Amino acid sequence: MEYTPDNITSLQQDEVFVFGSNLDGRHAGGAARTAFRKFGAEWGNGVGIQGQSYAIPTMQEGGVDSIRPYVDDFIALAREWDQTTFYVTRIGCGIAGYSDEEIAPLFAEALELYNVRLPKSFVDILTRDRKQ
Repeated sequence: MEYTPDNITSLQQDEVFVFGSNLDGRHAGGAARTAFRKFGAEWGNGVGIQGQSYAIPTMQEGGVDSIRPYVDDFIALAREWDQTTFYVTRIGCGIAGYSDEEIAPLFAEALELYNVRLPKSFVDILTRDRKQ
């Protein structure tokens, strides 16, 4: 199984950097800043595909449950864009303050997708949960 690298500095043509954002699209720190500086994230746009990046809002009221619909939308897009490789960063696990254990289950369906790379920490949690 392939994982999202810890430090992505470049992408091939059919690759997308998936990052946690805020709804206002102020990509000032963490992976959002990388997406803005390197991969076409648009200032003021906090949701969806932007250049070679995809924003999943993690900084809003409502906790993990408020993130789920955005992850579901991402997974639906990844299924449709099956010739594109998506590198999911540890969304929500930095500035937003969630743990890997809280966020990883949102991506359970993505484990089945050959074109989605998840952080190793998410995969470890998801595969551990399947074994239990």
